[in-house]
Amino acid sequence: MSFWRIRGWFAACLLCITLASGLAGCAAGGDVRMDGPSLFGDAAATSGEPEATLKFYFGGEKKAATDEVWAAVSDYVKTKGLNVKFSVNFIPWPEYSGKLLVMAAAGDRWDLNFDSEGSFKQMASRGSYLRLNDLLPVYAPHLYDRYRQQHNLPSATIGGDIVGLPWSIKMNQRPYAGWRVDLAEKAGIYREPESVRTAEDVDSLLHDLKKAYPNQKLSRIPALPLYVVRDEWVDLGFHGLGFYLNDPHYKVQAIEDQPFYADAAFMSKAWYEDGILNPDSKIDTEDAADQWRNGKMLFTLTSHEWAYAADPGFADASYRQQMSLLYPDKKTVNRSPIANVVAINRNAEHPELVLRFLDMLETDERLFDLVVYGIQGKTYELDGGKVKYPDNLNFSTSNYMDWGGQWALWKPQFLRPTETYPGDFWKEEARFAELPVNVDSPVEGLLLNDQSISPLLEERDQIYEDYGKSIEYGMVPDVAKALSDYRMLQQDNGLDTIIREVQRQVDQFLAAQHQHS
Repeated sequence: MSFWRIRGWFAACLLCITLASGLAGCAAGGDVRMDGPSLFGDAAATSGEPEATLKFYFGGEKKAATDEVWAAVSDYVKTKGLNVKFSVNFIPWPEYSGKLLVMAAAGDRWDLNFDSEGSFKQMASRGSYLRLNDLLPVYAPHLYDRYRQQHNLPSATIGGDIVGLPWSIKMNQRPYAGWRVDLAEKAGIYREPESVRTAEDVDSLLHDLKKAYPNQKLSRIPALPLYVVRDEWVDLGFHGLGFYLNDPHYKVQAIEDQPFYADAAFMSKAWYEDGILNPDSKIDTEDAADQWRNGKMLFTLTSHEWAYAADPGFADASYRQQMSLLYPDKKTVNRSPIANVVAINRNAEHPELVLRFLDMLETDERLFDLVVYGIQGKTYELDGGKVKYPDNLNFSTSNYMDWGGQWALWKPQFLRPTETYPGDFWKEEARFAELPVNVDSPVEGLLLNDQSISPLLEERDQIYEDYGKSIEYGMVPDVAKALSDYRMLQQDNGLDTIIREVQRQVDQFLAAQHQHS
């Protein structure tokens, strides 16, 4: 599921948090069913190798049947000669990227983890992920061939080293405004389809909702994401730096120095004073998508994926949403292949076994069903090739399906239609990403190295936490003065040095791309 999560800098990143899937229905011959203590009879390994435990990390909450399903995964892969069991761990989304960075810095050992663009770039630039150039073709030849056909490994390559395994779904996550239309209509608030298009339109809608429901939590999303789209700003996912999409020179700049940043700060200030932004928005660590689905918020920002999903996953069937695309005439960049990526920890004890498992997942539909959907009859049912929740379960109460972080493991050739995503859903997502206003980033595949400026970046991040975040959430008494002081603090911290180094790497990357084109 894709809702705006504001974390660090603009990091109004769109973070997927759903996991049902869809594509053309597959034959049911590979179904996995509950069938006694072991799903696969005697699962003794045939390889003669000692049993190893693969330790994985994903994001979100651990579902009730997770351990049972992955025990079944272990049983199954052992029948194929891979003598492993799995320790599958989950970290709540609001803490996920931060904990990964801390664990990696401490030298913790694990084998595989999910990551997403911003934190993946940080982890990769710090050498947290294992170089896979030599291992990948040997231990995962089928997976390697697919990546070569799709040409998306460069996105997960830094300094010539392959350090991640990206997903293969093409999407664009330009924002849609979403609101509880059932409550809006009850209060006599109506908007024509696709009529909420600008920051001003959103402002008007939010004030109408606040007037009708003064005691309800309305939104935790500041105004900045709206203005980022309005001005076609490309976030580098690197400590608040970016450039304008229409700039032919791709001049790297700091987001806080942009006129739209001030526009957003003043709008957020008005929202905070008018009670539209929740007072705890800046420190709220509960998952924003869970709050939306459970009826704790009346407004959200989401993407085409969830604006048009068959089932938005609401906890109450009476909830209804209306969605409207913001700034439909403005260009935005498509999601990167590393928007969802898995990577092997540099201290992994069993990288070869992880790659063998991932290669099996690439070619074995039965294994894919088991990993993604679980155990038929317990965690999912099949209805004519369509995956459904078992009786008395749904998106919010699922005991395994929709587990967080699985997206990087998706295989389009095996994805089944679900109650959330109809059979042609992902084809429609790809079509949307191909619209003229949705473009690939000119720096797709750029992984910035922060080694030479790391102390400056650490201080820059701290200044943002101490001063910048409050500006973005409208929680300063005087926006103009706070913004001026904040810009000066960042400038005095060596911003010019930071930008000079990042610009050098951007220019070097673009020159290399031009050479190879």
